[in-house]
Amino acid sequence: MGTANKVPGISGGMIALVTGFYEELIYSFQKVNLKAFNLLLNGRFRQFVQYINLDFLFAINFGSVSAFFSISLLIDWFMRSRAEGGLGLETEVWSYFFGLIIGSVIYVYYKIGKWTRPEIFGVLAGSALGLYISFIDPMAPNDSYWFIFLCGIISVSGMTLPGFSGSFILIILGNYNLLLVDSVNNLFYTILALFQGDFQMLGTETLAERSERIRMLAVVAVFAIGSVAGLVSFSKLMGYLLRRWHDIVLAWLMGFIIGSLGAAWPWKTRDVDVYGQLIGYTRYMPEHLDTPRFWLQILSIIAGILSILVFIYFEKKNNRV
Repeated sequence: MGTANKVPGISGGMIALVTGFYEELIYSFQKVNLKAFNLLLNGRFRQFVQYINLDFLFAINFGSVSAFFSISLLIDWFMRSRAEGGLGLETEVWSYFFGLIIGSVIYVYYKIGKWTRPEIFGVLAGSALGLYISFIDPMAPNDSYWFIFLCGIISVSGMTLPGFSGSFILIILGNYNLLLVDSVNNLFYTILALFQGDFQMLGTETLAERSERIRMLAVVAVFAIGSVAGLVSFSKLMGYLLRRWHDIVLAWLMGFIIGSLGAAWPWKTRDVDVYGQLIGYTRYMPEHLDTPRFWLQILSIIAGILSILVFIYFEKKNNRV
């Protein structure tokens, strides 16, 4: 989920849905409420842990955060050009994710018990909304704290709404580089400096650099607070909707996942500003269809689809036991 949340166009919630713990994730985040805080403040730690399903939430969040500094770095290495020290396989990586999304659509299709008009409408409307978001023009960057807080609230849609990529939403809001590149790197180097005992300069060399590092830490804090607020709010809403209209909600989520195919389209070029920061993508159709590279990309798409189909197979096999 952590890797998916960092890649624009891929939703961590989609991974949760396909791997079978999406609803547990939603219902667990719902338990972060006043009752949970009362249990904690009154020293009833065992009841608090059981009430909010802390073991599960810790595993999810620890794994997601770890991915930012491990698996996602490996993905970055695959996607970077050879001139930048990478393998230059960006299109192949996108192709695999594209296939992963197609496989996820198949998975959700089989999860919907009965197809009626509301479910069909949900798929069509969700697809249209997802595609619209995939092709919307990005906004200009905005580093004001109120807007960063809003970005935090909106970006967690990637965890609670499969098909909506939180990182792609941040590109649309203009703050992808600030919040998922610059601030993450700043936090990493700050933690490294603290481990080395540099509590005054925080790994910087000048007072101006130190001031900027502290400002970026404040950005991270505001973004994190907004993310928590959005996560709790969205989970309460999704928990209510899933209990009332389970199949209809899944149909809408299936539509969102279909719509995200536009954002994850493999054949595209990066659009960058004068500072070399990502501001969007320009999509194109592949021209040379008879090259080994093109067929490697097609095989990557097939591999992504098969990854989900294999999961579906073993899930059905386990359910029959």
